[in-house]
Amino acid sequence: MSDERVQRRLAAIVAADVVGYSKMMGRDETGTLARLKALRAEFLHPKVTEYDGRIVKTTGDGTLIEFPSAVHAVSCAVDVQRGMADRNKNLPPEHQIQFRLGINVGDIIIDEDDIFGDGVNVAARLEALAEPGGISVSSRVYDYIHGRIDVLFDDLGEQAVKNIAEPVHVYRVLFSERAAAKSREETRSLPLPDRPSIAILPFVNMSGDIEQEYFADGITEDLITALSRIRWFFVIARNSCFAYKGQSPDIRDVARRLGVSYVLEGSVRKAGNRVRVTAQLIDGSSGNHVWAQRYDRDIQDIFALQDELTEMLVGAIEPEFGKAERERARAKCPDDLRAWDLCQRGLWHTYKRTRQDLVEAQRLFREAIEIDSGLARAYAAAEEAFFFQYVGGYVDTGGAAKADALRFAERAVELDGLDAFNRYALGRALTLVRRHDAAVFELRKAIELDPSFAQAHYALSMALATGGHPQEALPHIEVAMRLSPQDPYFGQFLVRKAEACLFLGRLEDAVESAERSLHEPNIQWSRWAILAAAQAHLGRLEDAHRSIDALRSLRPEIDLAFTRDYWPIADPDAISYLMEGLRKAGLPECL
Repeated sequence: MSDERVQRRLAAIVAADVVGYSKMMGRDETGTLARLKALRAEFLHPKVTEYDGRIVKTTGDGTLIEFPSAVHAVSCAVDVQRGMADRNKNLPPEHQIQFRLGINVGDIIIDEDDIFGDGVNVAARLEALAEPGGISVSSRVYDYIHGRIDVLFDDLGEQAVKNIAEPVHVYRVLFSERAAAKSREETRSLPLPDRPSIAILPFVNMSGDIEQEYFADGITEDLITALSRIRWFFVIARNSCFAYKGQSPDIRDVARRLGVSYVLEGSVRKAGNRVRVTAQLIDGSSGNHVWAQRYDRDIQDIFALQDELTEMLVGAIEPEFGKAERERARAKCPDDLRAWDLCQRGLWHTYKRTRQDLVEAQRLFREAIEIDSGLARAYAAAEEAFFFQYVGGYVDTGGAAKADALRFAERAVELDGLDAFNRYALGRALTLVRRHDAAVFELRKAIELDPSFAQAHYALSMALATGGHPQEALPHIEVAMRLSPQDPYFGQFLVRKAEACLFLGRLEDAVESAERSLHEPNIQWSRWAILAAAQAHLGRLEDAHRSIDALRSLRPEIDLAFTRDYWPIADPDAISYLMEGLRKAGLPECL
């Protein structure tokens, strides 16, 4: 046997990468290399030495660093990112250098001066998940440093990463004053509503089959919808509830952050034609169980099971609710379970909102309609998927496509006008074709049917603001943000608020809301457009030009002609004011 043994040790690994390096090199290769080389020599390398670290290697725009402890690694990373922000303050955008940093603690293999192993690989994957100027760490790093360093953390949950067998639990480090303030705002307790309030966490799929994930999600969504129809309930919206998917949070923290009295959690195990659903209703203030139950049913009884769960919940939270109110929570069931199954699969894909998922969702909704042409929800869901395709820029934005979406939504309301989701879908479709008065009517009807429907309040605010009533829009966007405070698309709520403020001439408020929206995930180009227009009207032309540059990095082909045609604004004064601001900001009339 060889006397050589593989050398291993436990270390904290930092993977660093320059944001937009290829673009910078394409613009100014010599200057970029010189600036990066100077930055490493004058700032990065001394900072690493200060925290007892070792530069393992540099590869183009990448740097691999080893530290003896997680505390040293994160402390150094925070100092580096803060220092980079200071260095970039007075530099033009094209000369600014930003890092993404990923940190992991793990076993590494030493080969002369180089290191290898999963500990290194995970750090590299974490770096790719970090925001520009940000830091992502693994749960092992979090466990080592939590409470030892004066920073805050944002739990991003488990993330599937390339070439790593198991999902990695990721935390974002909040080290800037703005990020820390945002975290404190998010964790601040919300006041309880004056009626019974509840959040329903995503039911856990216990089937051991990822293909059944849609089924567990469907049970959760049906229960949210059913409870929302009871007017005396304050029900947290679907998107904020699903922000906790894949996590095991402290229920008391969930209740505090969402501002509810009760939290429902549960699981679904499906095997063949049998399904087992367990549910626990928990007091949000104490964490004590109020009620728990297990249901074993044939799959054909799934709608009766939903009704039974809803009735039990109502009885546990508000005993004086009578049979009449419980009956309102009954959803209309499709005639064919296969159609319902396809519709649930389609919704599962819809909420992922990627180009491929939305195409698959449309296919599933149309297949469901072929099986059951009376399934109203499938028509409305097809319009929902189209709307996301439209705002994402994935489909034709012409009149024919919008008319097709409108036809589907109208059919949904014809089949079931008492379903708030159907009215909401029709309202959004009408907004896109600039029939704002009709859109407002449908969206008000949706809210009348389901007062806790956050997306309907959001859609109504959009229809009002773009239809010439921005002042009336603001209360509805505030309600949407209260109903869904952890919404993954909370940034869209903020940009609707910015839009209404812009049209009202409240330019400072418009800038504030638009800037806040850009710190939320799932950024869409409209956020930069509103910000640029407001900045230009305020005379902050340098800021406005930078916002236009950011806008065009997301949508290179954009011009005023496209924006005028795309944005469903019926009020001539509002569209003129928006176009004037964008023109001042530097957006051309036509490319």
